Amino acid sequence: MSAPGPAVLQVLPALDTGGVERGTVEVAAALVAAGFRAVVASAGGRMVPDLVRSGAVHVTLPLASKDPLVIWRNASRLAALVRAHGIAIVHARSRGPAWSARLAARRTGAAFVTTYHGTYTEGLPFKRAYNAVMASGDRVIAISRFIAEHLMQRHGTDAARVRVIPRGVDPVRFDPSAVGGDRMRRLAEAWRLPDGAPVVLLPGRLTRWKGQAVLIEALARLARRDAVAVLAGDDQGRAGYREELEALARARGVAARLRLPGEVADMPAALMLADAVVSASIEPEAFGRVVVEGLAMGRPVVATAHGGAAETVAHGVTGWLVPPGDPAALAERLDAVLALSPAERAALAERARSAVLSRYTTARMCDATLDVYRELLKERGA
Repeated sequence: MSAPGPAVLQVLPALDTGGVERGTVEVAAALVAAGFRAVVASAGGRMVPDLVRSGAVHVTLPLASKDPLVIWRNASRLAALVRAHGIAIVHARSRGPAWSARLAARRTGAAFVTTYHGTYTEGLPFKRAYNAVMASGDRVIAISRFIAEHLMQRHGTDAARVRVIPRGVDPVRFDPSAVGGDRMRRLAEAWRLPDGAPVVLLPGRLTRWKGQAVLIEALARLARRDAVAVLAGDDQGRAGYREELEALARARGVAARLRLPGEVADMPAALMLADAVVSASIEPEAFGRVVVEGLAMGRPVVATAHGGAAETVAHGVTGWLVPPGDPAALAERLDAVLALSPAERAALAERARSAVLSRYTTARMCDATLDVYRELLKERGA
């Protein structure tokens, strides 16, 4: 019998929903497929069954807590886990658990990897020091060049420790040819879309920095007075912001052309329904998964010209970039997109999907992450 492969422990608060969580499950599955042993520690959640089906091991710990005492105790729990499973690499994906994971790695001699997923706010005292744990790994994975530059400038991280690995999408799930008309029809009925009305889709949770208000202002300026804007995302308890968006739509006279369906389970079908996909974030996206999903589905994408979107969208080739927080510029670009001919749309779709397949797939993300693990194992003679 062959010896068991090296073990990698990924650590994050929970496995409920989101890009970080999905990436953790995808990397765990890639580890198992490559002959590694994959262990994930979190507080649990809806994605645990997916993780276990891949052959990975899940260990439930109170890692969602930000209580300093719990973080300290979690370090001992993780150190015991490292020893019990013979973990060679500990990979932290969030700040609170990262402090516990770093202590555990130091106590056991395991290598320490972090993924720097965002710019992280620093409004409170000592917040920069708290955030700095994400820049302290033996290797620090940045999900875009924008994030790599940010963490080196903000924390002085040695560039030799930084690896840029963009997030990826599953090109099988996000495949235009795989979405049947029945799936699109169900969504169109649920959203009460008028026949023939152009659909402008902004996917993303309802939070101010995602720029939903900018799209509503742009909707009021569009030449296409029949266009419908769909803000597809959960308000995550921000009922006040949702009400604010609805009030803005009434004030601008576009309430009848606005839809807020909440979280959308079938995002590929939602994207296929869209005549234009918008990322209107007024603050830079660390990567912008929605943008790449739209490109993968061959949809015309309009995004704000900063952060990760400025890397994933080739302006005028695979999509378009507009200044952040500028509803007039967004409206002008959307009018141009809605006027594209079928031939122009088909050519754009081919260019956009080809760009995703060459750079931004789940497989490429997982392969690059496993290369980081192998690099560390080689350095340590494992």
